[in-house]
Amino acid sequence: MFGLIRGCRNLARLVRIAATLARHDALFPLDRLTGVAPLLRGVRIVQRSRVEARARPGERLAAAFNELGPSFVKLGQMLSTRADLLGDEVAADLASLQDRLPPFPTEQARALIEAEFGQPIKSLFASFDDVPAAAASIAQVHFAVTTDGRPVAVKVLRPGIARAFARDLELFLWLAQLIERTTPALRRLKPVEVVMTFTESVQLEMDLRFEAAAASELAGNFTGDPTFRVPQVDWRRTGRTVLTTERVSGIRVDDRDGLIAAGHSIPDLLQNAAASFFNQVFRDGFFHADLHPGNVFVDAKGALAVVDFGIMGRLDRATRYYLADMLIGFLTGDYRRVAVVHFEAGYVPRRQSIEAFTQACRSIGEPILDLPLHEISIAKLLAQLFQVTEQFEMETQPQLLLLQKTMVLVEGIGRKLDPGVNIWTLARPIVEQWMLENRGPEAQLRIQIDTLIDALQQVPRVLRGIDRIVADLSREGLKLHAESIAAQASHWARLLMLLVIPLWLAGLSLVALALAVIFR
Repeated sequence: MFGLIRGCRNLARLVRIAATLARHDALFPLDRLTGVAPLLRGVRIVQRSRVEARARPGERLAAAFNELGPSFVKLGQMLSTRADLLGDEVAADLASLQDRLPPFPTEQARALIEAEFGQPIKSLFASFDDVPAAAASIAQVHFAVTTDGRPVAVKVLRPGIARAFARDLELFLWLAQLIERTTPALRRLKPVEVVMTFTESVQLEMDLRFEAAAASELAGNFTGDPTFRVPQVDWRRTGRTVLTTERVSGIRVDDRDGLIAAGHSIPDLLQNAAASFFNQVFRDGFFHADLHPGNVFVDAKGALAVVDFGIMGRLDRATRYYLADMLIGFLTGDYRRVAVVHFEAGYVPRRQSIEAFTQACRSIGEPILDLPLHEISIAKLLAQLFQVTEQFEMETQPQLLLLQKTMVLVEGIGRKLDPGVNIWTLARPIVEQWMLENRGPEAQLRIQIDTLIDALQQVPRVLRGIDRIVADLSREGLKLHAESIAAQASHWARLLMLLVIPLWLAGLSLVALALAVIFR
C-alpha cells in the first residue's frame, strides 16, 4: 500500500516537473523512459514552449532546472559531467548552472545560530553582518567578528532545506528504479547507484559538522605546504546547522588582471594549481569537488585559498592507480596500456575484445593529442571515453563522476589564467614521479614486504582460533583423548612450520633485496 501511495505521489510530482520542462521545451532527457512516453506526449500537447527557438537544448534544460529549484540545480550540475548521457553540448550548458538563491532573512539566520548553540549571538560574535556575503541552495554565509577579535565566515543552513531535498531525492530514486526496470539498455549506467551517490553527497551537506571535518582533513593533508591554504575551523562556533571558519581574503582565481596588478605570477599560480589538484586526487585520494572560481582565491602571499567544503570526493588506491595508468597511457599514446588498465580494473568485461577496445581508445586519443598542447582537454577525453563504452558494456563508475566534474572546473580555471598553457602538462612530471614512487620496482618491493608482514601477523590469530575450536568442542561434550590431542598438535605444528618457515625465508630475502636497493 505504501509503495502504491509513494508511486502515485511521485507520478503527480513527475507530471508537474514534466509541465515545467515542457514550458521550456526541455523534455528530451525523459524521452528514453519507456514507461512515461505516453505521458510526455500528453504534456507536450497541453504545454506550449515559451522559450525562443534559438536557445540550445542545454540552455532550455538549464532554465527549467533553475525554475524547479535547488535540488534540480544540483542535479543539473552533476549531469554536466555526464556527456555520455546527454551529449557534449548539453553537458556544457548545464555546467553553467549557478547554485545561487535569494538570501533568507537575517533574523532567521540569527535565530538559527542562537538555537544551535543555546546562547545569544552577542556571546559568540562581537559583530555580525546582516547582509549575507553569499547565498546558495543549501546555506548562506555571513561575515562576522568573534568575541576575541577574529574575522570569520559563518555559514548557516537554509531553513526547511533538508525536507525539500528529501522530497526530491525520493523522486530521483524512484525514477532511477523505474529506469532500471523498464529500460534494460540503461542499466549499465547504474542510475540507482548514481542517485545514491548524489544522495549521500547532499546528505553530507545537510550537516555542517561533516563539512567542518572535511575542511580539517584537507588542511591536515597540506600541513606545511605554503602554496595551498584551507581556512581553520572554529569548532566552538560550529554545529549541525552552523559552520564557522576563519575568513579568507584574497583575489578570485579567475581575476587575471587583478592578480597581475597585485604582482602575482600567473605561471607560478598555474603550477601550484596543478600540483595541489594532483596531490589531492592521487597522493591523498581526497579532493575538493567544487572548485569553481568563486571557491578559489589567491591570498597576499600567492597561496591558493579554497572555501566551501560541502562537496568532497574520495578515491581508493586501486582507482588512483587506474587513473594514473590511464592518463599516462593516453598522454604517451600507449593505447594498449589504456585498454589493459580497463580490463584489469574490471571496468570492461573479460568477454570483450581487448584489441577492439584498444582501437576504440586510439580513436579517442589520436584526435585529441593531435591538437595544440594548450587545447588538449583531459576532461573531454574522459567524456569521450564514456561515450564509446556502451558497445563494450563498461559500467558507469559513480566514484569518478565528481572527479570528472572537478577536472572540467580546474581546466576552466587554467584556461582563464592562461589560454596558452595546459594545466595537465604542468602536472605530468608530478604524475610520473608519483607513478615511479608508487608503481615502480621499489614500490612493488614495499608492497610485498607489507603483505609478508600482514601474513606473519595472522599466525597468532590462527593459533588462537585453534584454541577456541578445541574449547568449543569440549563444551559441546566432545572428549578428546591425549593421543588425539597430541596427533592434532603435531599436525598443526607441521602445518605452521610449512607456512612460517617459507614466510621467514621470503622475508629475509625481501629485506636483503631492499638493503641492496637502498645501498646500491
